[in-house]
Amino acid sequence: MKNEKVLTLRKMTIIGVLGAISVMLGMTPLGFIPIGPTKATIMHIPVIIGSIIEGPVVGGFIGLIFGLFSIFQAITNPTPVSFVFYNPIISILPRVIMGIMPYYIYKFFEKQNKTLSKILVNIILGGIIAYLTFSLKNYLVGDINTFGIIINIVLIVAFTVLLFYINKVKKDILSLTMAATVGSLINTVGVLGGIYLIYGEQYMRILEKDINLARKFILGIAITNGIPEIILAIIITVSVVNALKKSR
Repeated sequence: MKNEKVLTLRKMTIIGVLGAISVMLGMTPLGFIPIGPTKATIMHIPVIIGSIIEGPVVGGFIGLIFGLFSIFQAITNPTPVSFVFYNPIISILPRVIMGIMPYYIYKFFEKQNKTLSKILVNIILGGIIAYLTFSLKNYLVGDINTFGIIINIVLIVAFTVLLFYINKVKKDILSLTMAATVGSLINTVGVLGGIYLIYGEQYMRILEKDINLARKFILGIAITNGIPEIILAIIITVSVVNALKKSR
C-alpha cells in the first residue's frame, strides 16, 4: 500500500497561498468589512477554507501562519493591549485549532441526515437575521452610515430568502455553514476567552475599565465582533468552497 505524504507540493502551495491571503487581509482595509455596529475581520476565513478543502494538517498550518502574524502585528504595530498577543496560547493556539476543526465538523454533518443540519442552520440564520435587523435599526436612528445600511439590508434579504428556501438547499451547503460557524466561533472564543482567563484584570486596568465587569466587557466584544465574523465566514466559505469543487 502506497503511503501518502502528509504534505504534498499541492498542499504546501495551498498553505502558502491561503496563509499569504490571510496576512494580506490583516495588513490592508480589505480585511475589515462593516457589518452591524462594527467592522468584522475576514482574516480567519482562509484558515477555515483551507481546512475544509485540504484537511486538518493544511488548515492547522494556515492557522499557525495567522497566529504568527498576530504576534508580528502586535510587536510592529503595538497598542496598549497588544501584550496579550505575545502569548502563543492566545495568538496561535486558537488559530491552529480553528484550522483543524472545520474539516471534522464538515465531515460530521456531511454524514448526518439533512434534518439535523437543517434545524441547526435554521437557528443560526434566524439569529443572524435578528442581529442584522437590530443593527439596521441602530444605523437608522444613530449616525447614518449609508454603506452600512445598504450592506445590512442586502444581508437581511439574502439570509431571509435562504431561510425560506432552506428545504431546497443542498446538504453540502448546510455542512459548510456549520463548519464555517464553528471555525469562526473557535477563533473568537479562543482568543477572547484566553484574554479573560489569563489577563482579565490587567486588560481591564489598561483600558481603565472596572475590573469587576471584565466578563461582561469581554463578552460584549465577543458578541459585537463574533456575530459579524460568523456572517462573513458563512457567505465567503460557502461561495468559495462550492466554486472550488465545481472547478475540480
